[in-house]
Amino acid sequence: MTKAEKSVREPLFHIAKRNGLPFWKSWVIRVLSVIAALLVCAVVIVLFTGDNPVSIYKTMIQGAIGTSRRVWGLLQSIAMLLCVSLAVTPAFKMRFWNIGAEGQVLIGGLATTACMILLGNKVPNALLLVIILIASIVAGAVWAVIPAVFKAIWDTNETLFTLMMNYIAIQIVSYFVYIWSVPAGSGKIGVINGATEAGWLPVLGNQKYMLNILVVGLLTVGVYVYLKHSKHGYEIAVVGESVNTAKYIGINVRKVIIRTMLLSGALCGIAGLLLVAGTDHTLTRDTAAGRGFTAIMVSWLAKFNPLYMILTSFLIVFLQKGAIEISTVFGLNDSFSDIITGIIIFFIIGSEFFINYTVKFRQSKKEAAK
Repeated sequence: MTKAEKSVREPLFHIAKRNGLPFWKSWVIRVLSVIAALLVCAVVIVLFTGDNPVSIYKTMIQGAIGTSRRVWGLLQSIAMLLCVSLAVTPAFKMRFWNIGAEGQVLIGGLATTACMILLGNKVPNALLLVIILIASIVAGAVWAVIPAVFKAIWDTNETLFTLMMNYIAIQIVSYFVYIWSVPAGSGKIGVINGATEAGWLPVLGNQKYMLNILVVGLLTVGVYVYLKHSKHGYEIAVVGESVNTAKYIGINVRKVIIRTMLLSGALCGIAGLLLVAGTDHTLTRDTAAGRGFTAIMVSWLAKFNPLYMILTSFLIVFLQKGAIEISTVFGLNDSFSDIITGIIIFFIIGSEFFINYTVKFRQSKKEAAK
């Protein structure tokens, strides 16, 4: 064989995109990836700690759903992460990379806090809750639409713009936390309206998180219907596939970008409301707790499907709760439990490669002849 022939010889293997896998096969791959991740984690646990992997996995389960209180805490955390994931999904499906959900949630929470502090006990509680809802939605929507307008008109980089807005939001919240701190100068607001509970969301069924969970459940159905069965959802999908195609068939791309980011920010504002008025009853710069970034992974793993995001949110929160329990029971530092969580998530994300792509090996001459 000449050098020229060797140079043009096909590679041993190449990667090709799949046309599509049946639903059940894709989920088999995901389940197998979780099993593989658990086996790798077991090896890591034995090598570095000498502990029994089965005991650690049992501890993870106990940490997440070991008691009824933990179950409700798990459901609350899932609901909050799911709410933020719902918020970023319309933008992501449009290929507008909204990395600013963290800031949008904080600004929505700031609006809630302002209403609770400035209007608490001055207006009837029912009216106060309505004002809080409107203020939080508007605040989140305004914070999200600023980068949307710049993108739509001047084609700025939305990733950098929305990321920058996060840091601005954090500093604004930090300023007002200091202004409203109790006692003055402490840098902490403390429980807002603890004596009167003005602006607090009502408790349903003796469960303080029940309303939050129901609200997010309704939002999940609403966003699913909006994306799958509405004209706006169709326009979002077309813009996400091809801006040029969208323009060709008469879709106003600028309008779609601005409208979608208004929706995204509004949902983040609701998440901020639920966290401040329904969960924490206070505000700090860490109120969003990284959910704006974790939501990106939740949305992407679920293929921008709100119903599948319930499962991915559950998985992420379950691992987080279990990791905390591992650290407590086995006396391991947080870094090791995060390593275990990271390995599992890495395998789950990696499974998407095998779902979307296949590895094809070079055919021999005999196989090619057949």
